[in-house]
Order: sequence, then C-alpha cells, then structure tokens
Amino acid sequence: MSDAKPAAPRAEGAAPGVRGAAEGPPARPGRARGFGARVAASALLRAARPRQWLKNLLVFAAPGTAGLLAEPRALAWSLAAFALFCAAASGTYLLNDVRDAARDRLHRHKRTRPVAAGELSPALATGTGAALLLIAPAAVVPTGNWPLLAVLVGYLLLTTAYTLWLKNITVLDLVAVAGCHVLRAIAGGAAIGVPLTQWFLIVVSLGALLVVTGKREAELRTPGAAETREALGRYSLSYLTQVRTMASAALIVTYCLWALDSPADAPYPVIRGISIVPFILVVLRYHLLIDRGVGEEPEDIALRDRPLQLCGAALLVLIGLGVYLE
Repeated sequence: MSDAKPAAPRAEGAAPGVRGAAEGPPARPGRARGFGARVAASALLRAARPRQWLKNLLVFAAPGTAGLLAEPRALAWSLAAFALFCAAASGTYLLNDVRDAARDRLHRHKRTRPVAAGELSPALATGTGAALLLIAPAAVVPTGNWPLLAVLVGYLLLTTAYTLWLKNITVLDLVAVAGCHVLRAIAGGAAIGVPLTQWFLIVVSLGALLVVTGKREAELRTPGAAETREALGRYSLSYLTQVRTMASAALIVTYCLWALDSPADAPYPVIRGISIVPFILVVLRYHLLIDRGVGEEPEDIALRDRPLQLCGAALLVLIGLGVYLE
C-alpha cells in the first residue's frame, strides 16, 4: 500500500493546473492600489475645502471697483492672485485639520472632516499642506510682483499665527480671521498696482468683522461647540450680538457715504445711490440667518440662500454699472 496522500479533489469543470472556482480569482494589487489612491485624492480634495475658496473672490474687489477687470492684464493678475490664495488657504486648512483632529472629533459637524474621520492620513495632509504653503509664494518670485508677494506672505504669517496661538485668544481670534479677509482684498489691488481708497478698506474691514462675528455666534449656538475650541467658550451670545450690530451699523453708514459721494462729472450718479438698497438688504438678510443659527459656514449661506444671492447679484450689477459707466 502506498503512503502517498491522495490528491485534493479538483473543482468540477476545472482544467488541470487551473484554480478552482471556490478559491476565487487571483488578487489584483495594482487595482487595489489605484482604488486607494483615488479615495485618498478625494479625501485630500475635500480637506482642501474648495467651497471656502469663495472667500478668495475678494481679490477681484479692488480691480472691479476700479473699473479695470475689462483689461486683460488686470484680469490675468486677478485670476493668478485668486489661484495663489486658494493654494495658500488650502495649505492652511490641511495643517489646521491635522493640529485640531482630536478636537474636531468631538464636534458634530467637524468630525466628518477627512483627517478627523480617519479618511486622510495626517502625514499626507501635512506634506500636502506644507507643499502648498511653499508653492504659493514661490510662484510669485519669478514674476517680480513684490507687492503681491508681500501681501501673500503676510497672509501666510497671519494664518499661521492664528493656527498656533491667536485662535485661542478671545477678540484677537476675530480680528485675525477678519484680517485674513482684508488681506485678500488688498492682494487684488497689490497685484495690479491699484491704490486702495479709505472707503474701500473700511467697508471691507467692517464687512469681514461682521461675517466672522456671525460665524462665531452661530458656532456658539451649536450644542457642544464651545468644548472643542478654548476661546469660543469665553464668549457670550450677547457680546457677539453687540459686536455684530456695531459692525453692521458702521458698515451701512460707511457704504452709504461712499455710494453718495459720486464724482461730480459722473454721468449716472444715481446708480451708486440705488445700490444702497440691495446692500442694506444683504446685511439685514445675513442678520436674520445668523439669528436662525445657520451662519456657522458662511460659504454655505452664499451658495444656498436664494434671497441673499438675488440681493447680492443686484448689488454687484449696480456697482458694476456705477463704476464702468463713469
């Protein structure tokens, strides 16, 4: 009798030398790696927060109000500034998400961010964020546009200071975020060499403070949000409401003074004056939304609220007519 073990039965219908049906098809490592790369790329894109690139549209404000966006050179530089600030902002968001991942997991909305949710590795987020922060200013150096480079570097320094320290200091956190918005608007003028008027700077500064204060107020209304951010818990709803009210009142007065101060030789001075109506409607609508507790993400308001969009569109049209018909 032979000691040899009987051969394992072959699956029915399987040819010699071929895997049985029960063993399944061979693995495809390349395909698995490709699928993983697509998932990582998708998570990385979401962590870059493309929705918040809407804030960078502020770089078009100075060239637009100066009546220069119709010129190819001014438009090209404005688009370049927009792209640079998108890259710089995304780099900041990625590094900030890595730093705040533990706290974000305690927040009912922020816990879905890719880093906090475990969909994006901290190493990849950190590497990509650092690369974007280096690429943005480096891309300006060959052009020799030093004013734009100075504003961009100032923005990066301010956002870094905010991520590391200022976000935990009451009042200064409001000023820092509002300052980032103002620097975006200044960058548009620096990119094409347009001097900024005092009216422009005051309106942008007050508008930025209004939006940032409304965002903090909506965050404070979110249950459990104060536990995820040290400075947020030191605010009160009454204080933030007072700051929001003061900022909006000063904003409306300043805009009215600008709108009614048309040049004496302007062919249609009434257009600027009419723009006051949609401007006030935008401010009032934003106040209403904040009181409803839906202003935690300002970009979502801009993308979803139809009355605000209509008033904003009317405002832009009237400002455009007032500027380009002068």
